[in-house]
This record gives sequence, structure tokens and C-alpha cells, in this order.
Amino acid sequence: MSTTAATRRRVSTRVLALGIFVVALVLAGVVSFYAASNPDGLTKVSEDQGFDSSATTHASEDSPLAGYDAGVGGDRLGGGIAGVVGVLVVLALGTGVTLLVRRRGAGHQTSDQPGDQTGDQPSQHSGQHDVDA
Repeated sequence: MSTTAATRRRVSTRVLALGIFVVALVLAGVVSFYAASNPDGLTKVSEDQGFDSSATTHASEDSPLAGYDAGVGGDRLGGGIAGVVGVLVVLALGTGVTLLVRRRGAGHQTSDQPGDQTGDQPSQHSGQHDVDA
């Protein structure tokens, strides 16, 4: 059975965004259970080079999601919750920035939009020059 572009069903943007959101939540919440417990790249290099003992604490060390752990029910559950919260925070920040940019740009017309008053619109003539007599 062959389908053509005209008979294909289009997926709405809202459905696609919801699908991507669900996949991100599943990856952050479930797949993080199976993440390696080995140290990350920077920690590994500091251990291999022998300067890991010089590490100092940072201002957000006592924050709720420090160390990729929400502090709830053990490492795996805490890591999954931290991942889901991270996805939600990034989604909220991205949505906020998008709304701000969209709102800021809504009152301004660019020079390539119809109705522009800059005089840069292409001539509607058939290519002949107007000559004043």
C-alpha cells in the first residue's frame, strides 16, 4: 500500500510537543535509575590526577537537588525525581523565555512584512519605469 503526501495524516504541533515532553519525563525519571554510578568526567580526571582532595564545597551544595539527588527514598528514586524536576524547570524556563520573546516582538513589524511603511517594498509595476513629463 502506497501513501502519498496528500493522503498522509499530519500530526499537530501540540501532540508532537506532548510526546516529546512525555519521552523527556520517562528518560529523566526511569532511565536515570540505570545510570552508571561511576564518577563523571571531571571527578574521574581529578581522581586520576590526584587533586580531588583539593575540592571545596559550593554555595548550592545543600540545595534540594544537589548531587542529582532529591533526597527522597534512596539514590535511585531521588535521582529519578531530580531528573523529572530538572525537565520541568527547563520546560518552565524555556516557555517563559519563548513567551517573553513572542510578546516583545508582537508590537514590532519587520521590514519584510506586508504593510511596511519604510518604502522598501518592491514595485508592483511590470518592470517599466515611470517617467514624469
